[in-house]
Amino acid sequence: MHKKLAVSLISVAMLGCLGTGVYAGSNLKEIKAYLNTGMKFKVDGQPVQLTNSSGAVITPITYDNNTYLPVRAVSNLLGVNVNFDGKTNTIELGEQTEGVSIAKGFDSGYHTKDPNMTVYNGEDYKDVFFDNGSGARGSSFMLYPEGKYQKLYIQVAAIGEDLKEFTIQDSDTDTVLKQQDVRVEDGLVTIEANIAGVKSLYVRGDAQRGGSVFIPLTTSYYK
Repeated sequence: MHKKLAVSLISVAMLGCLGTGVYAGSNLKEIKAYLNTGMKFKVDGQPVQLTNSSGAVITPITYDNNTYLPVRAVSNLLGVNVNFDGKTNTIELGEQTEGVSIAKGFDSGYHTKDPNMTVYNGEDYKDVFFDNGSGARGSSFMLYPEGKYQKLYIQVAAIGEDLKEFTIQDSDTDTVLKQQDVRVEDGLVTIEANIAGVKSLYVRGDAQRGGSVFIPLTTSYYK
């Protein structure tokens, strides 16, 4: 339902609220339009208000018998990520074409590039999170997508003992976005989570005594 509505609304959305970079250049044409203060909105039957990034209510514009809505406000309501590429003057909705590795800016005491720790099943991943601590423990780290991406694809392997309740969570709202056990016999698995609009993530799993957690950062990415 959300995706179908997103297509119909965003297709007529104006390019406002993405930043002043949108207005640069000579491709703009002045028009006469009207603020439509009488327009109301519902999503899945529930009344909603369109707001900007500061929380201020936004009024739609009517021009030539069409209603134009700010693309970012609509995308936030429907959980569809929006990003503006200033270099190409392009608005990107949903998943980006190219994945962005989570390695950039990654910070953890278990972050390593030591060749003795970055190899799994004969392949060297160069840059990994490798928790080989002792005893039963919570194995965790933070990620900061800053609301720029639609999905997170993270690879993880349990070594020695199964990894229980591997969880990807919105750290600002404490909302669990994905949770599953990772078994040793599964090998290196890819876990997908919808992170549209999420600024920071808390990633955690329950590592067992004698078990290690292996996450290649080079092949885990945002889209």
